[in-house]
Amino acid sequence: MKKILITGAGGFAGRNLAEYLPGRGCQVSAFTHKTLDLLDEAAVAATLADVNPEVVIHCATVGGTRKTGYDAGAADVVSRNLRMFFNLARALKPGTRMINLGSGAEYDKRAISPKITEEQFDKSVPADAYGYSKYVISKYIEKTPDIVCLRIFGLYGKYEDYSFKFISNAILKNLLGLPIVINQNVKFDYLFVEDFCALVERFLGIKPAHRLYNITPTESVDLLSVAKIINSSSASQSEIKIVNPGLNTEYTGSNQRLLRELGGFEFTSYKSGVEKLRAYYAQRLQELDLETVKKDPYLKMCRTTGGAADKL
Repeated sequence: MKKILITGAGGFAGRNLAEYLPGRGCQVSAFTHKTLDLLDEAAVAATLADVNPEVVIHCATVGGTRKTGYDAGAADVVSRNLRMFFNLARALKPGTRMINLGSGAEYDKRAISPKITEEQFDKSVPADAYGYSKYVISKYIEKTPDIVCLRIFGLYGKYEDYSFKFISNAILKNLLGLPIVINQNVKFDYLFVEDFCALVERFLGIKPAHRLYNITPTESVDLLSVAKIINSSSASQSEIKIVNPGLNTEYTGSNQRLLRELGGFEFTSYKSGVEKLRAYYAQRLQELDLETVKKDPYLKMCRTTGGAADKL
């Protein structure tokens, strides 16, 4: 069994991987911020020495979302993200691999182009703290063997924060008979979390030719289309409201390098992904904070034309 250490196992991506990989022939040691302080250099070194993993999957991160106000007033986002990463990177034994979860924000959302390629990285330096921290990490990974960065543009599925993440939030609104409200329409590359886990598993079994990969589906989708897919999967139809006209800055990445590396990959359709996620929530409505969904306090924090689109 391949020994895997996962950081950020209490978060969306890490929690899904910690559930998925043990059933795929992996021995997983999963850590949350409560069980391992990644800012503690000595604790990180001791943990890696004790677990002795073959691969570290670094999912832990801070900042960069609408819920945190895009880090307004948070002066430590760059420092914390860099320290967490470099504490891990410095503790790796020779031959130990690391998969780092990156972000499309590394390309600088002010200058990002549709279906941006890995070759376009470093054409512009991100101005925001979150994007800049991820950019610096990738600049290091470019020159470092045994570490690969998988850049996420959009990710949806169970365990995401449904209080503000669009697809989960919109599904819950439909289940509650509420309107689906879009501050401004925008096109994204949304990767279904089951596909994400399968892609990470594929990277566990190869020595990749490159160090940086966009992990995005081939097909992009705009928020209005997602809302219509949600309605089409439901017996009840939610009213769809768009507050601001026009399209926000497209946030999509090319997956051609990824597909060449893996020899192809079959992505879950948006329709199928939405239907699976709807069934998941329909069985768990009583466990959720539905009052927050109804109040939708984070809608007003969506950026509209003139600013970058919301991360993920």
